[in-house]
Amino acid sequence: MKRPLTAIAPIAALAGVLVALPASAEVYPDKMIRILVPSIAGSAPDIIARQMAERLTSTWKQQVIIENKPGGNGIVAMSALKQAPADGYTLVLFHAAAAVTTPVMYKEAKFDIQRDTAVAATVAYTPMMFVAGPATSYKSLSDVLRDGKARPDDVVIGSPARGSVPHLTAEMMGQSQKTKFRQVSFSGTTQAIQAVVKGDIPVYVDGIAPLVPLVRGGRLRALAVTSDAPLPGLEGIPLAKDIAPGLVAKGWFTIFAPKGTPMPVLDRINAAVNQSLAQQPFIDRLKDLGTYPMPMSRADGARFIDAEKVRWEKVIAEAGVKPE
Repeated sequence: MKRPLTAIAPIAALAGVLVALPASAEVYPDKMIRILVPSIAGSAPDIIARQMAERLTSTWKQQVIIENKPGGNGIVAMSALKQAPADGYTLVLFHAAAAVTTPVMYKEAKFDIQRDTAVAATVAYTPMMFVAGPATSYKSLSDVLRDGKARPDDVVIGSPARGSVPHLTAEMMGQSQKTKFRQVSFSGTTQAIQAVVKGDIPVYVDGIAPLVPLVRGGRLRALAVTSDAPLPGLEGIPLAKDIAPGLVAKGWFTIFAPKGTPMPVLDRINAAVNQSLAQQPFIDRLKDLGTYPMPMSRADGARFIDAEKVRWEKVIAEAGVKPE
């Protein structure tokens, strides 16, 4: 019996799709790729993205360029990503705060990282470090916790920005220790570091990269790092989790694609990024920036982002931080 033409057409169309998808993945990429970065040139995310772009360009033999889209704590970059075709040629490198805390902290953020994007590849992580000014009496994180419990909401802890991972790390520490610290968020790392060095605030928390040189130079005193194991070159600094159980926190950098990007294309991106993360020159460059490779499969990366989203949203809710 002859099949009706109306039935043949959808089958033929489906066959065309099935043939086209693998073919598109096989030739990807065959033109320039953009990686959007939600911060200014010279920032840590920008430097990491440019280092990655250089290696992807070499791997793919196609130009990978960086477009800086600062503004709105990631809102501007996400807006640009959502308007791009879901074909793998426009990506974004987000840091943790832009990806999972901005949608909760800012009313203008009309995006959800799980709904609007697909994880292409995790790149790197950076632990947080608690430091004190040399003129303070704090010699360890235990001293800070002692005073925090004796005088809740009196001990000041600075951070580089409201809603940043450092800010929320201090909040998480207070929650786990059943006390509350007085948080002071600055408009950036430079201003905040100047404040703690001068003694305007006693304690400060941030990613390790901008703090290590000052610690080694004696201008700041390292109290603890929030890694889950000693860091190479920083083995003498106590682990925060040994003082405040469970206090492990890190910022991270992940490459996302628009939702709907074909899975074979995402797999090619993931494989190329993981290949770059295995190269010793790149590992050394990341270490110079206070970051460490974090290669994962796409599935593991998606699970990691999901867990981080739940974790930081819980901290924000318990802290009573209201969206602006």
